[in-house]
Amino acid sequence: MKVVVTGGRGKVGRPLVAALAAAGHDVTAVDLSAPGFERKEAGEPRYIQADLTDAGSAFAVISGADAVVHTAAIPEPTGNPAHVVFGTNMMATFNTLEAAVRTGVRRFVNISSETVPGFFFPERAFLPTYAPVDELHPIAPQDPYALSKHFGEQLMDAAVRRSDIRCISIRPCWVQNETNYEFNLGPQIRDASNLSQNLWSYIDVYDLADAIVLATESELPGHEVFYIASPDNVGGHDFAEVMKTYYGDSIEVRELDRRDASGISSAKAMRMLGWEPKRSWRDYLDTDGKLLKAPSEEG
Repeated sequence: MKVVVTGGRGKVGRPLVAALAAAGHDVTAVDLSAPGFERKEAGEPRYIQADLTDAGSAFAVISGADAVVHTAAIPEPTGNPAHVVFGTNMMATFNTLEAAVRTGVRRFVNISSETVPGFFFPERAFLPTYAPVDELHPIAPQDPYALSKHFGEQLMDAAVRRSDIRCISIRPCWVQNETNYEFNLGPQIRDASNLSQNLWSYIDVYDLADAIVLATESELPGHEVFYIASPDNVGGHDFAEVMKTYYGDSIEVRELDRRDASGISSAKAMRMLGWEPKRSWRDYLDTDGKLLKAPSEEG
């Protein structure tokens, strides 16, 4: 397929572009950074610089595509004014999806966020109702980033009502790669009392890319939402035990499929997309959270 990847030079976009190309797709990456003018590497995907908050640019880069993967966004709400975060993310998603609908794109993969229920950036205290969190968990976002991602999912719902496009929204967990595993996850591995809003959950960027490739190739009808998280938790802690220790009875712990379960469930993605995660923090870090090795992208 001809696949357009927005945010193609971001933390998720770069490995995703490589994974889609490796799967045999004709990939065009789109981002805000300036293109280079030197000789291109053999087989290097096409790159276009575009600001997708401009509708004309969105139509220009998407015309002729079979599928669009929309990863472009301001990735969290603390580094920009609230109206910039919300406005940028909403208009980029709206313009990109509108262009896809009007030009006959068959598949749209929307990169949403684990924050949609209200995790990570609430102004007032928030805890999930139950864990592991799944796609049926109540949604109560407070911050402009989570709100923009929630409304983005609603845009997907509207698109499948008014057209034949098929949409999938992916809610990635906290994304890790070779450069940030130790810094981000090391403290939690050493001490479970280093809490995070997503209950010791994470996802390897290459496993995430694999899931997005499957979503891009999927023929699922309508609009489906999938969490993508590693099946194990950061540190390999006894999940029920650490939940009881640090949250008491504030969060209902539901049935677990493993002792070291993640705080976010990807069971739906495994069942409906056939996604099988291959990587763990254990491939990068030792039991003290120190860098062990950096596995190849092939895992």
